[in-house]
Amino acid sequence: EVQLVESGGDLVQAGGSLRLSCAASGFTFDDYSLGWFRQAPGKEREGVSCISSGDGSTYYADSVKGRFTIHSDNAKNTVYLQLNSLKPEDTAVYYCAASRGTIVDVATPPWVYEYWGQGTRVTVSS
Repeated sequence: EVQLVESGGDLVQAGGSLRLSCAASGFTFDDYSLGWFRQAPGKEREGVSCISSGDGSTYYADSVKGRFTIHSDNAKNTVYLQLNSLKPEDTAVYYCAASRGTIVDVATPPWVYEYWGQGTRVTVSS
């Protein structure tokens, strides 16, 4: 059974940091591109960052570039998203996702990803 389990979401003040984790099981982790998405209330799900299965290249949405860092630990089958300098507009439910394809664009639509976690909530207070 394929599972993606996110953790690490919390309430944090603006300027603070969080590290989100996504533990994967049930598939060959190395063969999949991994993405982080977020969805704020009343808004569409948007890609935040992704790491390609091809060469491990990383990609970021402009809104988070320089503040967020994606990292995968293949030995632990876990992908992380480090969130620094958080802003109230970063408030959302964050999801990790996995795609068998080689993802090279953070704007790749959600439907391309085969597997999803349940999400972890990040709330940034001003």
